[in-house]
Amino acid sequence: MIIILYCSVALIAIAFTILVVYVARTLKSLHITLDSVSKTLVGLERQLDGVTKETTILLHKTNELAEDIQQKSESLNGVVDAVKGIGTSVKGFNDSIQNINQNVEQKLVHNQDKIAQVLQYSKMFFNIRDQWKARRTAENGIKVKVKAH
Repeated sequence: MIIILYCSVALIAIAFTILVVYVARTLKSLHITLDSVSKTLVGLERQLDGVTKETTILLHKTNELAEDIQQKSESLNGVVDAVKGIGTSVKGFNDSIQNINQNVEQKLVHNQDKIAQVLQYSKMFFNIRDQWKARRTAENGIKVKVKAH
C-alpha cells in the first residue's frame, strides 16, 4: 500500500510539474501577447496625439476661415446696400423719365391741333419764302439781262 501511495504521490508530482510547465508556457505566451498589446497601444497613443494636434491645427484654421468669411460677408453687406441704393436711384430715375414721357404725350395730344396749325403755317411760310426767292431770282435774272444789253 505504501508503494501505491508513493506511486500516487509521484504521479501527482509529475502531473503537477506538467501543469506548472503548461501554466508557465501559457503565462509566457500571455506575457508576449500583453507586450504586443502594450506596444500597439503606445503606437495608437502616438497616432492619437498626432491626430489630436492635426485636429487642433485644423480647428484653428477653420476658426480663422470662419472669421475671414465673416469679415468678407460684413464687407459685402456694404456693397449690397450700395447696390440696393443704386437700384432705388435707377428706379426713381426711370419713374421720373416715365412721368416726363407721359406729360409730353399728354401735352402733345392736348396741343395736337395747335401743332398741326403750326406745321401748316410753317409749310405756308416756307412755300411763300420759296416763291419769294424764286421771284427775286427771276427779277435778278431780268436785271442781269438788262445790264448785259
